[in-house]
Amino acid sequence: MTDFPSAANRRETKPPQARGLYVEPGAIVASATAAAQQGSPHVTEPVAYDAVLLSGFGGPEGQDDVLPFLRNVTRGRGIPDERLEDVAQHYRAFGGVSPINAQNRELREALRVGLAAAGIDLPVYWGNRNWAPYLDDVLAEAAQDGVRRVIAIPTSAYSSYSSCRQYREDWADALEAAGLQEVLQIDKVRQFFSHPGFVEPFVEGVRDGIAAAQRAGHRRDAIEVLFTTHSIPSADAALSGGGAFGDVAGGAYEAQHLAVAEHIIAAAAPGTSWQLVYQSRSGSPATPWLEPDINDAIVSLTDRSAVLVVPIGFVSDHMEVLWDLDREARETAEAAGMWFARAATPGVQPAFVDALVDLVRERLLGRPVGARANVTGIGPWVDVCRPGCCAKAGSAPRPAIAGIVT
Repeated sequence: MTDFPSAANRRETKPPQARGLYVEPGAIVASATAAAQQGSPHVTEPVAYDAVLLSGFGGPEGQDDVLPFLRNVTRGRGIPDERLEDVAQHYRAFGGVSPINAQNRELREALRVGLAAAGIDLPVYWGNRNWAPYLDDVLAEAAQDGVRRVIAIPTSAYSSYSSCRQYREDWADALEAAGLQEVLQIDKVRQFFSHPGFVEPFVEGVRDGIAAAQRAGHRRDAIEVLFTTHSIPSADAALSGGGAFGDVAGGAYEAQHLAVAEHIIAAAAPGTSWQLVYQSRSGSPATPWLEPDINDAIVSLTDRSAVLVVPIGFVSDHMEVLWDLDREARETAEAAGMWFARAATPGVQPAFVDALVDLVRERLLGRPVGARANVTGIGPWVDVCRPGCCAKAGSAPRPAIAGIVT
């Protein structure tokens, strides 16, 4: 199966944006299986999928890849290379290699093993949104292998433009670029923030982190748990989940993270002080993004001696974990004289891999909503995204699959 082509054969640009969608007559969901075409929020009809598509963000594999990769990430935003180079320095400090690709290779293999152990005979393809192996190349390979029905897993657990809708847009781009709009049908698993297999590694991380802080001499009431996730523009956050949480400033994105954090604290460290914070913001300082920033939050903790950072917004230890947390947030804490620890992300922990297998199985079986694994008061989330769900604020909607066409 496709992995990274040689540098000489690797293209530097992602597929062009799709101009349209293929929708079966009478259907309201583009390029979907028959079970999902009518747009039911939860698909409870069994579907005989031919393959699993693990979809990653992508990342550079060497110094020469860094700027082309960042141009793909920021396509259409008109950001000059001089500004991109500021972000490029994070990658260059690690030899120009993002850890995310190796992590997804490992996750793909773990998922293959997990599916086989569960008696599910499905190949696992891996494609990236912003770097090789690109989604259109991978889908073309799958089609050549005889695949027609795909269940896709984005490596992001929550609802927002960047963590859900952009994946759906890029699948649409890839189908059109590969000429497969009328050949392949792609459904997606639900956003899995509330699946116990995603949450349990963080529960264990909080238990271990609190115990380590106490062994280091810090009382429980002197420890602050910071649940962190990627900040997004406030206007985008308000549109996440299709406005389902209009009473929460950060929309479904914030509500989902709060629900996960509340469950983790209740399970691992009841009574411990905690808050939800954000990291890795970019763009114009004049544009409001979700706050507080993790570094500002750490500086404000004048009555705490220890901080435990829990990256609930991330599935693996990629660049924004290694740089923004392990380097910058740690330096902020140490400068403030605070003990610092960071809980691990799910990565390829068995509970998380089993969760992904379970998400595939529930669609293969058409599992009823009430029988689906869920540990928060929000969820299980929908299988088919609703009209306008996670739209990009201020932008015209782009073609996107796995949701009701609007």
